[in-house]
Amino acid sequence: MTIIERIKGLILNRELVSYVVVGVLTTLVNFVFFTWVNEYVKGLGFGVSFASKAAYVTAFVAAVIFAYWANKLVVFKNFKMSPGYLLKEFAGFMSARIISGVITFILMAVCVDIIKMNEYLAWLLTSAFNLIFNYVASKFYIFKKS
Repeated sequence: MTIIERIKGLILNRELVSYVVVGVLTTLVNFVFFTWVNEYVKGLGFGVSFASKAAYVTAFVAAVIFAYWANKLVVFKNFKMSPGYLLKEFAGFMSARIISGVITFILMAVCVDIIKMNEYLAWLLTSAFNLIFNYVASKFYIFKKS
């Protein structure tokens, strides 16, 4: 197999393409919740620093719930639904997301509070990091083929 064929196979890989699509949809869920909560909390009179953190946590939870089911069913086609299996799998998924969430939360705080970056640009950069980190964790640890 030539290098061109390998690259083509990677780019046209159903799993990778569906992960990117689900990632974009998850990012959209995240962005909608982030925007709504950020603007709402700022409207209550809180500053950008507090509002962006509250918005980030809320958006993170909504996006993780959506991402778990979309990745499980659409990307990795894992239809095992026994309660014990789901609990173990979801715990692994949540653990990886909490790790990436803490890292991106810290990055978000650094970008907004220290670097004084616009909160939406900071969100975009931290979301890109999150997407890559979570694909690796999902593919090789959470939804790996037995």
